[in-house]
Amino acid sequence: QVQLVESGGGLVQAGGSLRLSCAFSGRTFSNCMGWFRQGPGKEREFVAAINWSGGRIHYADSVKGRFTISRDNAKKTVYLQMNGLQPEDTAVYYCALAVSTVVGTSEGWYDYWGQGTQVTVSS
Repeated sequence: QVQLVESGGGLVQAGGSLRLSCAFSGRTFSNCMGWFRQGPGKEREFVAAINWSGGRIHYADSVKGRFTISRDNAKKTVYLQMNGLQPEDTAVYYCALAVSTVVGTSEGWYDYWGQGTQVTVSS
């Protein structure tokens, strides 16, 4: 059984920063980890993804240059450093795990999901 637990969400002013963490446990093998988000009244969208070694990373255009994904496999944790946050970044952020060495950007690529953590950016 694979479990994912996100943390680090909260309320921040525009221009501020937050770091999200996602701890994964269970038989996780070599995996690809992704972050997605779902804003109010919106569909869930891809944010960033990283492969097992960290050598392959993808970002959504909307977060490039502001967000950084990283991972620590010894700690079984993936991070999303978010800088320059804007009100449009307000969303529930989900981490996801794909049992694959290939980085995916679609929801269907991922096998396991966390419960999500709320990020609210005030103007």
